[in-house]
Amino acid sequence: MKKHNFSAGPAILPSSVLKEAAKACTNYDGSGLSLLEMSHRGPEFTAIIEEANALLREIMELPSNYHVMWLTGGASSQFFMVPMNLLNPNETAVYTDTGTWANRAIKEAKHFGQVEVLASSEADNYTHIPKKYKIPSNAKYLHLTSNNTIFGTQLHKFPKSSVPIVCDMSSDFLSRPVDVEPFGLIYAGAQKNLGPAGTTVVIVREDMIGTVQRTLPTMLDYRTFIKENSLYNTPPVFPIYVSMLTLRWIKKAGGLKAIQRRNRTKANIIYNEIDANPLFRGTVAAEDRSLMNICFVMEKGFEHLEKEFLAETEKHGMIGLKGHRSVGGFRASAYNALEKKSATALAELMQDFAKRMG
Repeated sequence: MKKHNFSAGPAILPSSVLKEAAKACTNYDGSGLSLLEMSHRGPEFTAIIEEANALLREIMELPSNYHVMWLTGGASSQFFMVPMNLLNPNETAVYTDTGTWANRAIKEAKHFGQVEVLASSEADNYTHIPKKYKIPSNAKYLHLTSNNTIFGTQLHKFPKSSVPIVCDMSSDFLSRPVDVEPFGLIYAGAQKNLGPAGTTVVIVREDMIGTVQRTLPTMLDYRTFIKENSLYNTPPVFPIYVSMLTLRWIKKAGGLKAIQRRNRTKANIIYNEIDANPLFRGTVAAEDRSLMNICFVMEKGFEHLEKEFLAETEKHGMIGLKGHRSVGGFRASAYNALEKKSATALAELMQDFAKRMG
């Protein structure tokens, strides 16, 4: 049975990408060698990372004063690398607390400088994104989390800011067009919309780096990886290669505008069913609903059916639908590579379940 993969991450990848990546594991480009055993300084991988950089620049329309890095350690490492590289002890960075990962980023930043939390929705279990807050003009940067994987909220419009925006885009990176000009730095773990776990993309504007007085460890200094094109040490070769293949797929699909249309269609199919179905209800404010992570629970009075419905989804080849323990219920992650037929299959199962149980 073909699986419908709604996992929150590591997430679904395009089937064409998986097939090409599998071939590279045994015989890369007819070389007789696996990509996994080839030198990262050889011409084969040099071509791969250069194409990955070029595709990312083209797809995101990155100006020339932005650098692209392929790092390791996941987005969680950027929680401390960002303030370590950008924030002096006497400077203030401002953050919004919109979910678990934003909260962790705040805690890490406090080790390196002054941190002010402008707004938080923690008291409401992160069921909405706060919007009415004033951004101090003297802040070094404003840190945002564009999509909250666990709770299913998403920033559909970024605030106007007089200071550079730093954004964790891990779970909606490359899911829609973004005007990069207001952003001083963007970071994203690959394992949602770009590739397998193991690499993290960091995009930084030239004027953001080299402004701190502290001594930075070589491997934690952005300048190290900018100077060496992410090849200071052995990079995550295979995740970068798969990411390059995915970037090719995005370009072939029509770019980020086309990807956004696909994602809206899929999310609407599921949200429309949640709203129409008497057994289910959404968990977050309608205006903040994520197109990537669709969270819902059983309607009040039907909570006893949760395990039964989850068993039904698994029976029909739908995996990864169990909600995070912080929210409960269900979470349908509809990342770029999820096909429309998977969203339709879930909506139809929800309809059928309601008919049988209602």
